[in-house]
Amino acid sequence: MTEIAFIGLGNMGAPMAANLVRAGHRVRGFDLNAQAVAAHEAAGGMAAASAACACEGAAIVISMLPAGTHVRDLYLGAGGVIAAMRGHDALLIDGSTIDVETARAVTEAAAAAGLAMLDAPVSGGVGGAQAGTLTFMVGGEAAAFARARPVLAAMGKTIVHAGGPGAGQAAKICNNMILGVSMLAVCEAFVLADRLGLAREKLFEVSASASGQCWSLTSYCPVPGPVPNAPSNRDYAPGFAASLMLKDLKLAQQAASAAGAATPLGAEAASLYQRINDAGLAGKDFSAAFAWLSTQTREAAP
Repeated sequence: MTEIAFIGLGNMGAPMAANLVRAGHRVRGFDLNAQAVAAHEAAGGMAAASAACACEGAAIVISMLPAGTHVRDLYLGAGGVIAAMRGHDALLIDGSTIDVETARAVTEAAAAAGLAMLDAPVSGGVGGAQAGTLTFMVGGEAAAFARARPVLAAMGKTIVHAGGPGAGQAAKICNNMILGVSMLAVCEAFVLADRLGLAREKLFEVSASASGQCWSLTSYCPVPGPVPNAPSNRDYAPGFAASLMLKDLKLAQQAASAAGAATPLGAEAASLYQRINDAGLAGKDFSAAFAWLSTQTREAAP
């Protein structure tokens, strides 16, 4: 049993913390939303009145926050996690998806205070968080990764040490750029099939076993029918919201700009998901790109 502080009990953090409780750990949770803290307590966890209170006596601190600015505030502030844990043999794990620069800056500050830290963003969405089947992409020192692995295993199925500080975030944004681009390609193919009179089921049957096969098609098909568990069969109720895909694509473009990497398809995907979000689909699953694309037209070639 490990004493764990869990900060950020949102759609992802709450089920992750619950899985830690089920694994036998003592988990003291905090969130700015009092209802989220109450739900964590109802699931067998312990409630904390603040992030600093959550950290009291903890051997491991885990955070799941919306953006880099929140991570900086949590860890680097005068009353933040690093200040609270200074002098303790604690391991800090940030599971948020944020920019590489922030991940490295916070890790550097933790090291200066004598604390080990990992950036450990996840893939798998809310369903994976609930089922304990998340993929963790972890950046940081090997010794810290070895220490974290048993705890991460209570929340995830695949745990990859991607490299040094920031490597977890790099892996996450590269992976999600692939996902965003491939989902748009699959959506466009189904839109074209509809306009050409090709049955969706036939396109799926062909592409699922041909060179067009990909995860966005066979595991997360953006049209209703072929993949029963896909959000397309639930009016695009989000497993991974379009707003989050836009966030990750923007992070990828920020990183590409800083690194001088040419990512024209990633840039176009970010532009299209901005339009999808602006069209009122930010809260829908990112596969709702199909619904948006279905409403678009282009002029016929001369």
